[in-house]
Order: sequence, then C-alpha cells, then structure tokens
Amino acid sequence: MPGLGVEVFDPGVWVSQVQGPKSLEVLASAVDGPMPEPFKYFDMAEVTIAGQPVMLTRSGFTNELGWEFYLLPDTDIDAVGERILEAGKPYGMTPTSADAFRARRIEAGLLNAGSDFDEATTPFDVGLSHMVDFNKGEFCGREALLHADKRCRTWGLRTEGGVAQIGRALKSNGLDAGVVCSSAWSPYQQCGVAIVRLDDADAGLDSDFEVVCTDGEVRSAQTCTTPMYDENREIPRGLKIAVPEVAEVA
Repeated sequence: MPGLGVEVFDPGVWVSQVQGPKSLEVLASAVDGPMPEPFKYFDMAEVTIAGQPVMLTRSGFTNELGWEFYLLPDTDIDAVGERILEAGKPYGMTPTSADAFRARRIEAGLLNAGSDFDEATTPFDVGLSHMVDFNKGEFCGREALLHADKRCRTWGLRTEGGVAQIGRALKSNGLDAGVVCSSAWSPYQQCGVAIVRLDDADAGLDSDFEVVCTDGEVRSAQTCTTPMYDENREIPRGLKIAVPEVAEVA
C-alpha cells in the first residue's frame, strides 16, 4: 500500500478444526511424538503429524474443547488428513461442514462477521461494548462511537419446534421487530437457536416474539443471553468434559 509500508497478500494457509469432549485424545493419537506441553486454552504449538509440520491452536469456532490446525501450501494435506481421521475413528469422529457446528457457536454467542455484525453495526449494537475503551486516546471511529446509541440490540433466541428463517423474520404482534442473523437447530437443547438483532433496543432480554421458521410456519420465540449454557465457558477450557445427554424427543 503506497506510503504505508504495508503489503497485503494471501499467505496460502488453510485452517480446520477438531472439536468435542474427546478432541485432545484424538490429538494425542495423531501427533508424532508426545503432546505439546503446556497446551492450555488459546495456546499455540508447532508439531508434526504424519511427518508434516503443523501449527496447532487450542481454539475453535464452537465453544467446545478442541483445537485448530493450520496447513501451509507445501504441506502434504492428504497425509495429515488421513492421520487425523484415523486417530479419530475410535472416538466416532466424523468430518462435518459448518452447518454441524453452527448451533454450538450460536449457543455460545460467538458472532460471525458479515451475518451477526457488519459495517453498519456498532460494537454496542452487538453486545461488544466491553471492547471499546474511550480512554485509550484517538482511534478510527471514536467520534462516531461517542455519539452512538450505547444499548445492546443483539441477543440469543430460542424457538420451540423450528428453526428461525434468516432475515427480517422476527415479528411482534404481526409487525417487523428485527433481523434473524444466524440460526440452527440445537440437538442438545432440542429447539431452534438463533442470533437476532432487535429494532427496539428496549425490548431486550426475555422478550416474546413470533418468528417465521424455515418451514414457513410462524412459531413463538424468546430472547435469551449467550452463552445459552456453560455460562462460565468451562467446556472449551477443558474444565467440563462430560458428553451431554440429549433430551428425548417426544
């Protein structure tokens, strides 16, 4: 970039993740040699898997116990993938798409750029006011944020019996009331879960709405805090590793 001494480029690095209560056991079986030590929540480590250099992080976009691995252009991706899949077989691990972990990130309140927030939202709109420090001096957007509405408009949503439709599907007494930003079915909670942004910031927590669902039906829904459970975030830190029991569906 002219005058700034900055070069913008694609580093050619790909990331994937292994998530779940048994994920660290899968890692122990996949790495060449011993497990990295220490390897605490949000730690980073360099290891080899199937003889290939791999960068690990104790993180993930699910709020589950897990790890992410980063692959370089010259990495033998097939060798790494085959080793990890083989290590995961005894634990019932299966490859999944983003659809599979979307419910967990919604339940955890992990916001997705472009859907849950974008260039038109402020940190206050989406519940990130704790990340704004007006005492740090000048920064881009400071003046606009000083005069912005400081109320939160973004909440979790539970819908019984269905999954909320993305878009302006949130209603109150039949009138538009907000946007469904992300949604999924929660196998654990046995209900639809969503991230929503309300038109009326005063509506807030524990508010009742109607929501148009993906099957076209209109169902009752209620706003809630996130995380929807595991409020102290013990699961991703490995402090709570019991596999949850799924409620029986009538």
